[in-house]
Amino acid sequence: MSEDQQQKNLTEIEKYWQAVWDDREIFKSERREEQEKYYILEMFPYPSGRIHMGHVRNYTMGDVIARYRKAKGYNILHPMGWDAFGMPAENAAMEKGVHPRQWTRNNIADMRDQLKPLGLSIDWSREIATCDPSYYGQQQSMFIDMLEKGLVYRDKSTVNWDPVDMTVLANEQVIDGKGWRSGADIEQKTLPQWFFRISDFSDELLAAIDHLKGWPQKVRVMQQNWIGKSEGLELDFEVVNSSQPQTNIKVYTTRPDTLYGANCLALSPDHPLAIEWAKTDERLAAYLADCRKSGLSEAAVETIEKTGIDTGFRVSHPLNSDIVLPVWIANFILVDYGTGAVFCCPAHDARDLEFSKKYDLPVIDVFVPMDDHHSGVSNAAFVPPKTEKVRYLRPVAGSVEQSGEAAIRAAIHHCENQCQGRRVIHYRLRDWGISRQRYWGCPIPVLYCDSCGIVPEDKSNLPIKLPEDVTFDRPGNPLERHPTWCHAVCPKCGGKARRETDTMDTFVDSSWYFVRFTSPQAASPTVMSDADYWMNVDQYVGGIEHAILHLLYSRFFARAMHLTGHLPKKSIEPFTALFTQGMVRHEIYQSKDHKGRLRYHFPQHVDVQGDKARLKSTGEEVEIKTSAKMSKSKKNVIDPEWLIDRYGADTARWYMISDSPPERDVDWSPSGVEAASRHLQRVLRLAENLAVAPIEEGQSPESDFELKSATHRAIADVSEGIDKFAFNKSVARLYELTHSISQSAASSKVKQDAMKNLAQLMAPITPHVADEIWRIMGGEGLVIEQKWPQADPEFLVDEMLTLPIQINGKRRSEIHIHQGAANEAIEQAVMNDAIVQRVLEEYTLKRLVIVKDRIVNVVC
Repeated sequence: MSEDQQQKNLTEIEKYWQAVWDDREIFKSERREEQEKYYILEMFPYPSGRIHMGHVRNYTMGDVIARYRKAKGYNILHPMGWDAFGMPAENAAMEKGVHPRQWTRNNIADMRDQLKPLGLSIDWSREIATCDPSYYGQQQSMFIDMLEKGLVYRDKSTVNWDPVDMTVLANEQVIDGKGWRSGADIEQKTLPQWFFRISDFSDELLAAIDHLKGWPQKVRVMQQNWIGKSEGLELDFEVVNSSQPQTNIKVYTTRPDTLYGANCLALSPDHPLAIEWAKTDERLAAYLADCRKSGLSEAAVETIEKTGIDTGFRVSHPLNSDIVLPVWIANFILVDYGTGAVFCCPAHDARDLEFSKKYDLPVIDVFVPMDDHHSGVSNAAFVPPKTEKVRYLRPVAGSVEQSGEAAIRAAIHHCENQCQGRRVIHYRLRDWGISRQRYWGCPIPVLYCDSCGIVPEDKSNLPIKLPEDVTFDRPGNPLERHPTWCHAVCPKCGGKARRETDTMDTFVDSSWYFVRFTSPQAASPTVMSDADYWMNVDQYVGGIEHAILHLLYSRFFARAMHLTGHLPKKSIEPFTALFTQGMVRHEIYQSKDHKGRLRYHFPQHVDVQGDKARLKSTGEEVEIKTSAKMSKSKKNVIDPEWLIDRYGADTARWYMISDSPPERDVDWSPSGVEAASRHLQRVLRLAENLAVAPIEEGQSPESDFELKSATHRAIADVSEGIDKFAFNKSVARLYELTHSISQSAASSKVKQDAMKNLAQLMAPITPHVADEIWRIMGGEGLVIEQKWPQADPEFLVDEMLTLPIQINGKRRSEIHIHQGAANEAIEQAVMNDAIVQRVLEEYTLKRLVIVKDRIVNVVC
C-alpha cells in the first residue's frame, strides 16, 4: 500500500469512528448526581470563518483531558460555543454588504465543519452563540438584576473615541494613539456610559488570588498588578494665586517620604481643574486638545515623549508654606490613577526626571545611597528597592538613615499627626465601562422616559432583539438612526420612552458563558441545580492574552451572579484550574518583487531543502526568516483542513502535542508531521499482525515480564504526563511502548494484552486510531467506554536481581530477573536453567523454595 493510500485509510478510519460516536451519542452530557463530574472547557473562539493551528492545539489539549477523565470514571461536561458579537461583523457588513447576523452564522457553520473532523469529544447539543437572542436575552435579564442590586450605574466618563468605527475603545485597544482596527487617530470624548461596579470588589478579587492554586503563577501576578493595590498618603495642596474661592488640589502619593523633593504639581489633561481652567485659557485648551488625540493607555505613557504646560497657577507646599510650586498639566499623568494629580520628584522617578529636564525644572535629591557623598544634582533617577537602607538628606520624619519602607510609614504618621494628610488605600482597578456605540452587540435593556427617568425594561419583554432591517451605508450606530426600534413604552407610566442605543462590551458576553453551558436552553440565565452540580470549571484552557481582562471580568461576574441569585457561592471563583498554552510558530518565507516591495509566501508554495528555499512555481529563491507566530499577514500559516485531509486528524493531534511542552511555543515541522503519520500507520500494522498471531503462553517468562513491566511503566508515566499537562512526555512513553511491543520476544498473549493497553493509552490523543486498534485486537465496545488501565506496582520495578540457585544446600547456579518478579516467573526461569535441568535428569524434584528477592532452593 502506498503512503498516500495509507494516509487515505487513516482519514476513512476517522470518518467511520466519528459516525459511530455520533450515532451512540457517546459525548452527550447529563447530570448524574451519583457520579463525580469533571468540567473541561477551552476558551471559546470568535467566529472569524477559519480555524487555525492554534485552535487545533488548544482543542486537542482540552480533548485529551476530557477523554482521559472520562476513562477515569468522571461524568464529563465538554461544551462548545462562539463569542459571536463584535466589530468585525459590522466591518464585514460595510465592506461586503452582508448582514452581520448572516456573516456570523455562515462563519460559525464553516468553523463547526472544520472542527468536527478533529474528533473532539464535545457535546454539540449544548452549543451556544452569544449573538443568539436566547443567550443575550438572559444576559439582559441579569443586567436588570444587577441594576436593582446597585452593581450597575450610569455616569459621564472621558473615553477613547474612534472617529472611523464611531465607538468607544478600551485603553488596550488604542495602539500608539490609533484605533486597533481602523488605525484612526483616537479622540478623547466625554460621554454618558454604563458601568459595572467592579472596583467595589477590588480587595476581595485581590485577596482571592492567593487561593487560586491551580492557576499559573505568572497569571496570578498579572491579575494582582492589574488590580494594583497600593497604600499611601492623600493630602491637599492649596492654590495660592486663584481669584476663585479657596481651591485645593488633592494629591495621592505612595512615596510621601519624597515630599521635600517636589518641584511642581502635575495634573492629568482630564483632571476637572485642567478642564475648568482651559475654558478661559486658549493655551491650555490647545494643549488639552493635543493630548486628547493620543488616547493614551497606561502602557503608552511609559514610552511617549513627556510633555506639559505651565498653567500659571501656584500651590503652597503642605509641609512648608514658604515653598511655592508651579502647577503643570502633563500628558503622562492618568486621570484614573489616584486622584489624577501628582507631585513630581525627579530625583527619584524616571518619568518625572525626563519631564523636568525638558522644562529645566529643579532636581532635588531627597536621599542618596549609604556610601554616597552627596554631589548636588542627580543625573539619573535613584529608585532603590523600598527595603534598601538609604541616607536621607531631606527626611519628612524619622532618622536620617532608614529604609524607604520605614521612611514612608514615618512620613504618613507625621502628616496625619499634623493634619496634613490621610492614610488611604488605592486600587488601580477602575469600574468597567461597558457601553459601546455599535449595532452588533447585546442591547442594554433600559429605557429613557421624560416622566420617570431611566427605567429598566420589563423582563416580560425580553429579549430586546436587534432589528434586522438596519443599514451600514455610513459610519455610526445603526440603532440610533433606525426609524422605529428606539421607540418604546415606559413600563412604569405607560408613556413614550426611548431605548438605550448603546450595546454591551463583548467582554460581558464572555464573562458568564461558562455558566450558561450548564443549562444552555433554560428559560432563565441559569438553573441553580445544574450550576451547583457542574460548576466550577475544573480545567480551563486558553491563551495567555486573556490572562487579565477576560479572567478578571469573569471573576467579577461570578460574584455578581451569586449576589443576584444565579450562581451558588462556591462558584464565585469559577475556574479551579487554568492552563495557558503556547503559540504555534512557523518559518516566514519572503522575497522582493521588481519594485523592491516585500512579498510573503505560503509554506505549501515553497520547496525547502536544508537552509535553502525556492518557490515551487518558478524556482525563484526566497529568504527563510526565523519562526514567528502563525499570521495571515506573513502567510506563515498551515491550513488545518489541508493537514487533516492530507494526513488525518489523529496525525494532527499527535503532532500538535508531541513536539514540545504545551505551555511553550511549538515550531511547525513538516518532517515532524510526516513522522507522526508514519508512526500511526506503523502502530496499526503492528496491531493487525498481532491480531492474527497464534496464542502462545509460557514460552519466555522473562520476556513476558519485561513487556509487562514496559506496559505498566507506560501506564504510570502516560497518566502522570496527562495529569501534569506534560503531554509531550506521555507521547514519548507511547513511542517507547510501541517499540517494546514490536521488539519483544514475549508470548503473543502478552503482546496482545500490551497492544490493547497501548490502544487505551493512545485514546485521549489519537482516539480514532485507538478505537481501530481496539477493534482489531477484539476489544469489546469502544475504547472510551473502558476504564483507564491501572499500573501494577509489581511491574514498576526497574532493577534486575541476581538470584543464587542452591541445589540441596549448595550454590550451583544463578538467574537474572526483575526485582519483584512473580513466583511463577522465577520458577520458570529456574526450571529453564541448564544446570538445574541436568540435575533433574538424574534426580526427582521434591520442592522449590523461593525466598523473595534473595535465593532459590531446589530440593531433590
